[in-house]
Amino acid sequence: MRILVIEDDDKTAEYIVKGLTESGMVADRVADGRDGLHMATGGQYDAVVVDRMLPGLDGLAIVRALRAAEIPVPVLIVSALAHVDERVTGLRAGGDDYLTKPFAFSELQARLEALLRRPPAFQQQTALQVGDLRMDLLARKVNRGGRPIDLRPQEYKLLEYLMQNADKVVTRTMLFEGVWDFHFDPQTNVVDVHISRLRQKIDKGFDKPLIHTHRGGGYCIRADD
Repeated sequence: MRILVIEDDDKTAEYIVKGLTESGMVADRVADGRDGLHMATGGQYDAVVVDRMLPGLDGLAIVRALRAAEIPVPVLIVSALAHVDERVTGLRAGGDDYLTKPFAFSELQARLEALLRRPPAFQQQTALQVGDLRMDLLARKVNRGGRPIDLRPQEYKLLEYLMQNADKVVTRTMLFEGVWDFHFDPQTNVVDVHISRLRQKIDKGFDKPLIHTHRGGGYCIRADD
C-alpha cells in the first residue's frame, strides 16, 4: 500500500511516515498543500493522510478539490481542531475519517486499514432522475418531460440535495445545513421560501407534483403519490 502524508510539522510527519514504513507500507511525505494536492491527483496512492492547517493550501481545500475532480482516494484528516463542529466540517468537505491530535500511531493505522477495506467512496454519477425530472450533473441542466427548467444556483443545489435523497423525508434542519451549510435557525423561513419557488418551476403545469410536504417532518421528492 502506498500512502501520501501531507503534513507540515516535521515531527508529526516523521512519526507517521516511520510508523507506516515499519508496518510495511510505502509512505511519501510533502509539507506544502499545493504540492500535496498535485501529488494526490496523480492516482498513485491508496490513501491520503492530510493535516487541516497547511501552507499553500489548507487540508479542507485539498479534500474538496479531490472530490470535485471525482478522485475517490480515501482521505484521513488529522488535526488539532477537535471540536465536533470542526470534525463535521471535515467530513462534510469530503474526508472519509477525522483523527484529532495528539494521537497514537496504532489508532491512525487502524483507521487507515478500515478505510482501505471499504469499497470506493463513490462512483462517478453524471445524472439524477426522479420520474420525468432529470438533472444533468455535468452540464448542470435540469429538464422535466423534456422541457428545460431554468434554476438559480441555490435552487439547483436544493433540488440536487432533494434528488440525491429521493423518496426520503429530509427535514428543514438537514436542508439548511446540507444546502446552505449553516446551523438551523428555527426563526428563519428560508427553506420554505426556496421550496415554494422550486415548486413553481418543477411542479407547476404538470399533472403530478414531485415535491411533497410532510407535516412536522420536512420535504420529500418522489415520483409516486
